[in-house]
Amino acid sequence: MTARSHPLVALARVRAKPARREDLQDALTALVEPSRAEDGCFDYTPFELLEEPGTFYVRETWADQAALDFHMATPHFQAFAARFEELLAEPIGLIPLREVPTTVTATADPA
Repeated sequence: MTARSHPLVALARVRAKPARREDLQDALTALVEPSRAEDGCFDYTPFELLEEPGTFYVRETWADQAALDFHMATPHFQAFAARFEELLAEPIGLIPLREVPTTVTATADPA
């Protein structure tokens, strides 16, 4: 990653077919350790939507597009991809994100 580049951050929305919630959760959980071990992976954390059980979001942060492309070609991701038809109610939705720049300034003591 160069000084001018930024990490690639995304949320992957993954929805289970009816009655496949636990199977999908297990499959997503199995991806965590090998994905986090990949060069260029800064974050790989699955979440489940509280209001909609069976809908998961995976927060992913990669060094760059090449790191994400590598991830998608790994044996562990390809094993998961082979189960898409079995597990997923719809194609994975990838939501790219951009960090909002912030500045931190010291505040005066109100006392």
